[in-house]
Amino acid sequence: MEEIQVELQCADLWKRFHDIGTEMIITKAGRRMFPAMRVKITGLDPHQQYYIAMDIVPVDNKRYRYVYHSSKWMVAGNADSPVPPRVYIHPDSLASGDTWMRQVVSFDKLKLTNNELDDQGHIILHSMHKYQPRVHVIRKDFSSDLSPTKPVPAGDGVKTFNFPETVFTTVTAYQNQQITRLKIDRNPFAKGFRDSGRNRTGLEAIMETYAFWRPPVRTLTFEDFTTMQKQQACGIEGLAVASVHPFDPQQLEQTQRAMGS
Repeated sequence: MEEIQVELQCADLWKRFHDIGTEMIITKAGRRMFPAMRVKITGLDPHQQYYIAMDIVPVDNKRYRYVYHSSKWMVAGNADSPVPPRVYIHPDSLASGDTWMRQVVSFDKLKLTNNELDDQGHIILHSMHKYQPRVHVIRKDFSSDLSPTKPVPAGDGVKTFNFPETVFTTVTAYQNQQITRLKIDRNPFAKGFRDSGRNRTGLEAIMETYAFWRPPVRTLTFEDFTTMQKQQACGIEGLAVASVHPFDPQQLEQTQRAMGS
């Protein structure tokens, strides 16, 4: 197990959120995380069977509040009583080391809830508390006590990884406007909330889309497409993506006519 390594994917995006102060929404019905935890695992025995799991633990025993005039989180008192333990076992478990190492392991289906009576397998957390996600690699012969409703078993066949940049504060509504803007800007599922579509006319939004267009200066390589796929998986949009959709004056003219311009 000593050779096993876990690398956080989309680390740059996580760092951008962390530098501001990452917030994650929790609801009674359960809400997915953004960014989602995605990792690449190496050093597994290709022929051994493993479970991959994730839990989320408190960073400290404090409760927090957001102070708007200073745009900072401050300690508001002691933490609420502990919630029932929950472990999210990756749905591809049980699988061989070779299978795990061939893919990016994504926890994008994991949901956070503040419902302590939840029976859907969501991770139960308190609002206004700080938490640390953890990824666990569990060898099959150490998995007898592995359960969604029990703490992760300990032992030589279990290795745990955490990443400081993934620490977040739970909220029922975003407190920091910078976080709100960054979530909307980077989350592929939040495109309908972006300012360009909400506060501008359709034509203005189209013109803004093409404002940063530049013709490609060289032929795109396989590495370019690989980078673009990684960016899209992390919710990152860049000029490289725009450059493969060249400006079409005829299409814009048709759009203008359809809008009565």
